[in-house]
Amino acid sequence: MMPIIKLENEVLNVAVHTKGAELQSVFNKQTGLQYMWSGDAAYWGKFSPVLFPIVGTLKSDTYFYNNKSYQLPRHGFARDMEFEVVHQEQAAASFSITATDATLAQYPFQFQLLLHYSLVQNKLQLVYEVRNNGSTEMFFSIGAHPAFAIPLHTTTAYNDYHLKFNKEETAGRWPISKEGLIEASPTPLLQQTNILPLQKELFYKDAIVLKGLQSDSICLCSDKTPNGWQFEYADFPFMGIWAAKDADFICIEPWCGIADSVNTSQQLTEKEGINILAAGEVFERSWSLSTW
Repeated sequence: MMPIIKLENEVLNVAVHTKGAELQSVFNKQTGLQYMWSGDAAYWGKFSPVLFPIVGTLKSDTYFYNNKSYQLPRHGFARDMEFEVVHQEQAAASFSITATDATLAQYPFQFQLLLHYSLVQNKLQLVYEVRNNGSTEMFFSIGAHPAFAIPLHTTTAYNDYHLKFNKEETAGRWPISKEGLIEASPTPLLQQTNILPLQKELFYKDAIVLKGLQSDSICLCSDKTPNGWQFEYADFPFMGIWAAKDADFICIEPWCGIADSVNTSQQLTEKEGINILAAGEVFERSWSLSTW
């Protein structure tokens, strides 16, 4: 089977790579626009990695569980694993990985992770499904990291665009330390507004990390073009917004989980934002992208 799985309907052409089940292309046939980042390795050679079983960085890349230490790289291992295509039709496909000897050495849980992509008109939906196939509680995080192209037109510039939240927000930005950890207190960012003007300097000190947003959708808008998109998500308590330095993209990253804080105990069961899944249970979250 080819490593690129292609989905299509009357509006969208979408491509997903089996490595990491990574979304790589969202092309709208009606607008003639590509909405995903190009993956230029000079800036950042990824497109939309799945973050599992952790989000962000662990202190010293290490956590403790049942009095044993484990090491995991930033954002976990799923993004680098080859997924099996377990379902495919013209406008939908599902991808799966399960625990292996290699994952169990880093993460001692019998999991299955499935990603379900589907197209409906101008909307792409992705559902994350986490299954606990073990006999004990499972502790995990999961998050999204899709990178969208900005500007959408060569006649517009990066700072012609802004993000529009669907609710007014007052939220501070949680700084990230040099070690990739979340600092102890936030700095002001959004103050009774639903607009975040975009400029590349916003990301010179790494991602914007937000906690407890009221909004469940974010739009990319510009006064200089009618084209843009709406990103809808629900029940993700953390949000990252990021771009590589001076790159022509923006990542919208809803997370069920977050990097370790500078004050972490490094105990997995005490980790901020950790999800607990009982034996035999299933956890689902989803997001969607509508393009115009």
